[in-house]
Amino acid sequence: MNDVPAGICRGVSRVYQAADSYVQALDHVDAEFRPGMMTALVGPSGSGKSSLLRILSGLDRPSYGSVEVGGVKLSDMRAAARRRARKRLVGYVFQRPSENLISYLNLRDHMTLAAQMRGGVPKDEIAEVLDLLGIGALAGHRPEELSGGEQQRLAFAQAAVGAPPILVADEPTAELDHASAAALLEVVGHIAKRGTAVIFATHDPVVAERADETIRLESGRRVG
Repeated sequence: MNDVPAGICRGVSRVYQAADSYVQALDHVDAEFRPGMMTALVGPSGSGKSSLLRILSGLDRPSYGSVEVGGVKLSDMRAAARRRARKRLVGYVFQRPSENLISYLNLRDHMTLAAQMRGGVPKDEIAEVLDLLGIGALAGHRPEELSGGEQQRLAFAQAAVGAPPILVADEPTAELDHASAAALLEVVGHIAKRGTAVIFATHDPVVAERADETIRLESGRRVG
């Protein structure tokens, strides 16, 4: 397995201004995420899990500290440059399936669009990812014709196409029953084995147990 981290956070802090005060969402967090590994971010609501995911994925910049993904220092980039880098380096899965998918596009269209955003991906790789996630036979289906679990599989498929260094997911199983969540995490493990570092936030200890590593946050600090 490649020992070079796919993602690195060093002293990452994030401070938000709220009305007349400031809120410290993250406080000097250090972390490394390795290819082929699934990492669970755990902790109570407000502990900083989503903030760390957004910074790691390049959606936000840290107030202090540095973030590197695939050898590229995202924390040094302005917004436009981060957007370009994010398309190439990061797959992102939101909690609600509807936030990941476009209602009028079928599964094949979603994958084609995702491949184009990643800079072009061979058709056989697209087919491989779909088969890996067990939805290769649903290419002509739109989101409304898929179950919740199938929608999240599609979300992971389009995030994983092109094998980005990291794939982050914010509570990806929150709207699934336990059986669907377990099945999803099983196939997501196959994505990781292809060399992508998968990082997901979760409140579910059963889901967290499926991860190779666990990072615990409390009040914005890493405590485990």
